[in-house]
Amino acid sequence: MADLVQVTPFAFACLVCAAGVAGFIDAIAGGGGLITVPAMALAGLDPVTAIATNKLQSSFGSGSAALSFARAGHLLWRDIALIAPLAAVGAVIGASLLSRAPIAAIADALPVMLAAMGCYFALSPRISNEGSRARMAPGVFLATIVPLIGCYDGVFGPGTGSFFMLAFVGLRGMGLVPATARTKAANFASNVAGLATLASSGHVIWTLGLAMGAGQFLGAWLGARAAMRIGARLIKPLLIVISLTLASRLAWDRWPILHAFWQ
Repeated sequence: MADLVQVTPFAFACLVCAAGVAGFIDAIAGGGGLITVPAMALAGLDPVTAIATNKLQSSFGSGSAALSFARAGHLLWRDIALIAPLAAVGAVIGASLLSRAPIAAIADALPVMLAAMGCYFALSPRISNEGSRARMAPGVFLATIVPLIGCYDGVFGPGTGSFFMLAFVGLRGMGLVPATARTKAANFASNVAGLATLASSGHVIWTLGLAMGAGQFLGAWLGARAAMRIGARLIKPLLIVISLTLASRLAWDRWPILHAFWQ
């Protein structure tokens, strides 16, 4: 079972605050895991434990945001009757692969994945508040894109919300608000399914995950309301800077060869 002793009280408090910021950002633009996963890694958690615990705390954020959109009338059960189960199936497959992956290799690859995500967000097209023409049939979208993104969430996680949102906008032609509402529901389903799969492996730090979940819930509650008003235009630059900064710090810790170039 994962151990909480390795996390200092100060780091614990910082992680709860980071979860609140991540919940706010994730509810608007997605990518909150780009803050929480590397933050937990920097606090001393091994990558598998960080990813597994992230599933617990991020479930609160995605659930809170989905509930906010539903209460505002932007999300109905018929909208996600197939999306949520298919995202969950993909997450179970991905989480099953993660629990068998070598921890050291994941730790070394984490800075690369985070840097790639930051570059992706920097180069991704601007998301519009207005709908557009659908580029993929609903059946094909549900059978391929949704479970694939869910699988990614089970294996790694950061950026899943943005992938879902960009898919709903770019491939299904939805506007920002309906796309974000469906994204939160799909992400919640993949979070819970991934958590259920990884919990049996003993990698989840429940005390930390629940405390961060409280921060996520509050941040997502505020972020969902901001998303309905201002969209993603203010959050995307911040997300890019944070992800690249954290990737650089993790690379410095994991790759000693960088120290030689600094000296």
